[in-house]
Amino acid sequence: MRLRNRPWALPELSECPYYISDMSANRGNWHNWFGNENPIWLEVGCGKGMYLSGMAPVNSDINFIGADLKSLMLAYARRNIEAAFADSGASVSNVALLSTDAERIAESFSEADSVDRIILNFSNPWPKPKHHKKRLTHPRQLEAYKVFMKEGSYIDFKTDNDEYYKDTVGYLIMCGFNIVEQYFDYYDSHPIDTSILTEHERKFLDLGLPIHYLEAKYR
Repeated sequence: MRLRNRPWALPELSECPYYISDMSANRGNWHNWFGNENPIWLEVGCGKGMYLSGMAPVNSDINFIGADLKSLMLAYARRNIEAAFADSGASVSNVALLSTDAERIAESFSEADSVDRIILNFSNPWPKPKHHKKRLTHPRQLEAYKVFMKEGSYIDFKTDNDEYYKDTVGYLIMCGFNIVEQYFDYYDSHPIDTSILTEHERKFLDLGLPIHYLEAKYR
């Protein structure tokens, strides 16, 4: 569904202390920006921030970066994150919202940033073969991630799309990742944690579709 622009989005983001509009502003300097050496988890295509709002308040020892190209998505993410932290009684200290194009992610991070985990939740499957290079798990994209992933770091991937899932397994193996966990129907053997479900995941679960999940280790 196409979302209309909201006049409040950019003004709210401009007042957000953890919103970064310049995609390359912190390249190579993310640990200094957070003010610590805690692990960095990067969600590429964070949407409305439902995963971040569920994870960040209960994992204060992890620094979370939510990256998205659409300012409206990031504005919604800010609202959801603020609400989640308010419920926990804490202030937001371990989250950054980054405006960046996933296909240019290397302009936002460098080897010095040593990202520990990349999260890809229900990214566009780009089903037509001529568009496969746009996939966030395509080898071209994986090679870009590898530049700033530390040795022993992970990629978490979820989708409802069968073909995209199977292709992604092949992409990861091709690029030297090891598949640590792999589930064609993740919730057949795992409880549903409603606090971190994205909008897409809720929709697919309501439709009775299996959620495909894998965790891959770099080196």
